[in-house]
Amino acid sequence: MAKDTVLAIAVPCYNEAELIKSTTERLLEVLYDLEKKEKISDKSYIYLVDDGSTDDTWLEIGYSVARNPNKIKACKYSTNFGNQKALLGGLLQAKKIGCSAVVTIDADLQQDENKIEEFIDKFDQGYKIVFGVRKDRKTDDFFKKTSALAFYKVMSINGVKIPKNHSDYRLVSREVLEVLEKFSESELFLRGFFHEIGFSKAIVYFDVKPRKIGKSKFNFFSLLALATHGITSYSIVPLKMICIMGFLTMLFGFLTGIWAIAAKFIYHTSPDGWSEAMIITSFFGGFEVFCIGIVAEYLGQIFREVKKRPRYLIEEELL
Repeated sequence: MAKDTVLAIAVPCYNEAELIKSTTERLLEVLYDLEKKEKISDKSYIYLVDDGSTDDTWLEIGYSVARNPNKIKACKYSTNFGNQKALLGGLLQAKKIGCSAVVTIDADLQQDENKIEEFIDKFDQGYKIVFGVRKDRKTDDFFKKTSALAFYKVMSINGVKIPKNHSDYRLVSREVLEVLEKFSESELFLRGFFHEIGFSKAIVYFDVKPRKIGKSKFNFFSLLALATHGITSYSIVPLKMICIMGFLTMLFGFLTGIWAIAAKFIYHTSPDGWSEAMIITSFFGGFEVFCIGIVAEYLGQIFREVKKRPRYLIEEELL
């Protein structure tokens, strides 16, 4: 029965001291409402992951746990491991505690928490993974909107067909968590992982709400790092493209050489070529550095994986 469903809501937190109280209170309202409707068990709970915050986030989390010891659980990482590993820790720790399914949502609740009920409805229909997908990007500025569309386009070209405008707002069942536990990669890109592993999937669309307090912790560089990681984690297409572009570059150089010889010995003209030479040299110099950068990113992935270091370290846990 649906009321036997133990739902865990995993919330990664990084320097969100101002939001913890209001966020936990709102999510508790969601849980109690679903329990009242007998859609989930009264054993359902919230699991907060403090990703090495440098403000009073852990202190505020402690207050929230003390006020609701049966409904809120939490852990604190020893340092900042990044959003993906905070999400991963929330999922795996919730499985360890016990649950039927986990919903991951950002601490600022810009992802509409009211849609959790629709997630549960899809879960009751038999879906093992439910993606939360933004209806549109009207709230984004031009740069963020354009870069996001470019990211999904590049991922699609590389063969990773993740849902467009999907963030890390999703529901996954316990069966999926058991599979997740078997993947030991240090740098697991969760959006790609949940698409690749199969299982029945559904989509719930939501509107993004304005952030009430503070600023998003994602900036241009963190988003770029996430995009680069996602692309190189699930596809070797960029490496294949380097091979193709290398061949085309070689062909271009060969044809340019033939043209230069013909100009010299057949047409008896010798173009000064200074500007052309500078352009060609600059272009291919930059092209080589770009290719080396792609290869270096893959080498970096290998370097991190072969060391087999823990993906995150829990300093303290409140259960």
